[in-house]
Amino acid sequence: MMQRPGERSEPTRGIEWPTLALAAMIYGGWISLTLFHAYVPLWLLVPLGAWLVCWHSSLQHEVLHGHPTRIRWLNDALAFPPLALWLPYARYRASHLQHHDNTRLTDPLDDPESRYLTPEDWARTSPLTKLALRVQATLAGRLLIGPFWSIGTFLAGEARMLLAGNRTLLATWAAHLLAAGLVCLWLVAVCDMSLWLYVVAFALPGTSLMLIRSFCEHRADADVDRRTAIVEGRGPLSLLFLNNNLHAAHHECPGLAWYALPRYWRENSVRLLDANGGLHYRGYGDVFARFLLRPHDEVAHPLGRAPRPSAE
Repeated sequence: MMQRPGERSEPTRGIEWPTLALAAMIYGGWISLTLFHAYVPLWLLVPLGAWLVCWHSSLQHEVLHGHPTRIRWLNDALAFPPLALWLPYARYRASHLQHHDNTRLTDPLDDPESRYLTPEDWARTSPLTKLALRVQATLAGRLLIGPFWSIGTFLAGEARMLLAGNRTLLATWAAHLLAAGLVCLWLVAVCDMSLWLYVVAFALPGTSLMLIRSFCEHRADADVDRRTAIVEGRGPLSLLFLNNNLHAAHHECPGLAWYALPRYWRENSVRLLDANGGLHYRGYGDVFARFLLRPHDEVAHPLGRAPRPSAE
């Protein structure tokens, strides 16, 4: 079987205990926080809930790359519960592995995680949509509007495919809705927590945190290696994103476990920065300072499409 981009080149050896410990911490924290949410003030509930939902997304990212065991169904089961409610794990897995075709990074049509539009699509976009997309090119806009936009556009696209008769997608969504229903049952029947509160305090701010990581990971360039950034630093966001901020290192070696990435970066930093043209930020403080109110890039892809390497 042909290996898909982003999958491990060989199975992990044994069990990766740090990742299992992390999963226990995330699920244990989520269970505890939802159970005792009534005793936690809102000013603390929101950051804790957002952190756990985003951390769970980072765990899902780790799992889809082949961690923490050799058994895929066991790994997938570990990541399957939809704590964010809106995103089926199977859809995230498929689209993210497609994203790991490095030759197509940032392409408006081939990269499912690209935020660029082709110049033709941009020209056809309504003025109101253009404004919304331009606002989201800033980090402030990404944090405030991004969750609603990302969830809304994703669900609209899924609905179109379902209405077109995509049976595989129908099975995926049936399984997801069952799992999301169990999460909601836990929240309402066991925790006596309103779904509205969960959406406002956990799901939406958690999605907003996820969008910080993806905000500056990639930038359009004719050179494949210059499309992926490094955000250095060892702050709390590095832990939240499981070192995926070292993104050029991750794309070069996507099967490397999250706790091994910092060492790989240290040993290869000069070469990686030379290859990516110095697309480097000193930390997320640097990212906020540069792009909080200024656009990271234009919405229309500057090259129209992402050029393929000349060797192809």
